[in-house]
Amino acid sequence: MNCRRILLFVSPRFLFPVDSGGKIRTTQVLRGMKGGSFHIRLLSPATPDLVTRHCEDLEQVCDEFDFWPASPAGWRGMLSRAWHLFDALPMPVRVDRSDVAAAAVTHALGAQPDVVVFDFLHGAVLAPQQIEVPSVIFTHNVEAQIFARHLEVARNVWMRAIWRNQLRKMRAFEAQALGAFDVVVAVSREDSRLLEKEYGIRDVHVIPTGVDLEFFRYSPPARDADIVFCGSMDWLANQGAMRYFMNEVWATIVARVPDATMTVVGRAPPAALVAEATRRGLNWRFTGFVDDVRPIVGGAAVSVVPLQVGGGTRLKVFESMAMGPVVVSTAIGVEGLPVESGVNCVVADDAEAIANAVVSLLSDRERRVAISVAARQFVEDNCGHIVAARSFESACLGALVRGRGS
Repeated sequence: MNCRRILLFVSPRFLFPVDSGGKIRTTQVLRGMKGGSFHIRLLSPATPDLVTRHCEDLEQVCDEFDFWPASPAGWRGMLSRAWHLFDALPMPVRVDRSDVAAAAVTHALGAQPDVVVFDFLHGAVLAPQQIEVPSVIFTHNVEAQIFARHLEVARNVWMRAIWRNQLRKMRAFEAQALGAFDVVVAVSREDSRLLEKEYGIRDVHVIPTGVDLEFFRYSPPARDADIVFCGSMDWLANQGAMRYFMNEVWATIVARVPDATMTVVGRAPPAALVAEATRRGLNWRFTGFVDDVRPIVGGAAVSVVPLQVGGGTRLKVFESMAMGPVVVSTAIGVEGLPVESGVNCVVADDAEAIANAVVSLLSDRERRVAISVAARQFVEDNCGHIVAARSFESACLGALVRGRGS
């Protein structure tokens, strides 16, 4: 007889394929928790075809899976998103809100699980006004911080107006949503401090960033001219980072290293960005979604993270460090990560400094390898994904003690 407590895990995203940092973090946590203190029931949007296609993947992260019908994509979805600009909720949250999804969550809560986890801040929009069981919210970022940074870098007057409007809505939603849960989980000390400062949320449970070290094996950064970027290209922050790197940094690099190549690894690269690289004759390649990033990233000389906007922690940074290329990042790109510039990565914040850092590493294999080896050792010492899973499990057990339903 199964005596484990029941954990209902609600995700506003179907978790497969694992093609974004948030999905990576969530699936690693669930995989590490499976077979532990909880019997895991996963609830998310899906279609029967997706469930069949990813049956084996689901078996690795949960004991039971149920779903509500996924919303249609395509032009109807785009029109719907535009209309959501006028909603009282911030647009990304409103997109995840649906009566069908909320009803599915309410039905699942009716079975009285021992604890419920809502994944991502957006997931909280599916929760009932009163959650009658111990509850956890898994925040992957401080969302209002990301919106504020988008506002800071926006140049168009209309985009600034939109981001200002959305920031106001996001702050209101984030404050209200976080206060409804017994335990708030964050992914960095910086996020924890910001949640306390902005919203008065105390005793935030911080989990470490985890990497599957068996999967992301190490390869020396031997390809002297190869530069990579890893990240979902349907995320605005990543799009902005690549436009900045293309327009402000790339010319300086190729002037000094003419055979340098750039590979952008991530789903859904914007057609306009791909076309711009082609029009200018740049030695850039956009892979789109790939099943396995290791053959592309492993062995590359440098992994750039030129983010101007971001929050939480960047799993792709630690994955790159595990695989071998030296990470060259802005301070925002490694924000929340306990890395040391010049030892296990290189931090550079303006275009000239980024270009100089990349060129130096491309030109100096001995230094590149030394930083690469130190980075892999750092990840091995600090970032095993089982440690992150056990920490998250501890947060859920804590909710049983603190929760109203315990």
